[in-house]
Amino acid sequence: MTISSRQEARLLTADEAELVGRSHHPRIQDVATRDLDDLIRRLRERRDRARGIAHRQRREMRGRASPAGARPAADDTGSRHKAALLASAVKRASKERERRRAAEARGGLVFHARRALALRREAGDPASGRPDSRTAHEGMNPVPNESEAPSGALRQEGQEIAMRRGGGPR
Repeated sequence: MTISSRQEARLLTADEAELVGRSHHPRIQDVATRDLDDLIRRLRERRDRARGIAHRQRREMRGRASPAGARPAADDTGSRHKAALLASAVKRASKERERRRAAEARGGLVFHARRALALRREAGDPASGRPDSRTAHEGMNPVPNESEAPSGALRQEGQEIAMRRGGGPR
């Protein structure tokens, strides 16, 4: 919802207008990170108060609550607009805080990646000086299987039995 600065000034008190003004684009980048957290906290307090007033006014209009002033509220439009205006200011400020946090995290990642690359280059190639394989230039070595009978003796016995059943050699 787009609201002009004139409408903002009409809806907000001077202190609230100053807080909301600090949450707009050019000025929010000048706010220090510690002050940004304080700004968000104060905006949230004001927003919650405006929401509470609007809620109370709606209850007064329906007859659910006794009037807080001399006469019951007839309309809560101003309080709702004020709460919406403060909510959008909280959203802008929170988005700026998240943007700063992401930029700081990105900077940390870049720093640590460059440091790791420098350490790796400084260490050199870990494979240098090692042979290509365990038996370099000798080829493959046979590994005998101790659990198998030597030279297929079991296979020969089985062939002999099969020849007897089948009626002789083919």
